[in-house]
Amino acid sequence: MFLEADLHVHSVASGHAYSTIQEIAREARKKGLKLVAITEHGPQMTGAPSPLYFNNMWVIHRQVEGVEILRGIEANILEDGSIDLAERYLRRLDLVLAGFHAECIEPGSVEENTRTMIKALENPYVDIISHPGNPHFQIDPEQVVRATKRLGKILEINNNSFRVRRGSYENCLEIARWAAHLGVMIAVNSDSHFTYDVGESDQAMAIVREAGVPEELILTAKAQWVKEYIWKRGKRLGEHTTAIV
Repeated sequence: MFLEADLHVHSVASGHAYSTIQEIAREARKKGLKLVAITEHGPQMTGAPSPLYFNNMWVIHRQVEGVEILRGIEANILEDGSIDLAERYLRRLDLVLAGFHAECIEPGSVEENTRTMIKALENPYVDIISHPGNPHFQIDPEQVVRATKRLGKILEINNNSFRVRRGSYENCLEIARWAAHLGVMIAVNSDSHFTYDVGESDQAMAIVREAGVPEELILTAKAQWVKEYIWKRGKRLGEHTTAIV
């Protein structure tokens, strides 16, 4: 199966990624992708951009190197289930991912992690939970997938997990199996931090296949499905918006 979209890509602005948006778009075009989301780390991550960066993302052209660009964030989930960007900035973004990162939150028990993740899912601005299979933050997969279904949100399985979050495989497989069982959409992404990894999804796709996730439940299979999901969430994909001064 060929994926038309990659919704989790970091540029040099994230502080520990190494490619420009133009380089990312050029690689995406080379690989046949139609749509890429630039999702920089939230401000509480060391080296991440300030809120002003997200306020100004409207200047990024909608089309770069022939690839459609979404302006987004991978926000950090905090102890109380909130995320690290204010509402006035979140509402200006096309796509909001949120995930656990050890630099920004201490791991809790399975019950605590599950409760915190579901609280993040309940945030009206959060669209996708990034790498929920992170083995450092064990969750109850059934509870999380059921909450995702109830709230009409998306769970992610990304390729980078199997390189930087060792032990993710079994967790991701169980999440994918529950998603297939309950009819919850999965976003298969790269979590690229360097140009050549944009659009890479072989390991993540192997898991969703093993779990029996059908193509119609893979959001990133079609760029149009991504846009329809964003429209359904009440967001517009205009060329530009006005900056908050």
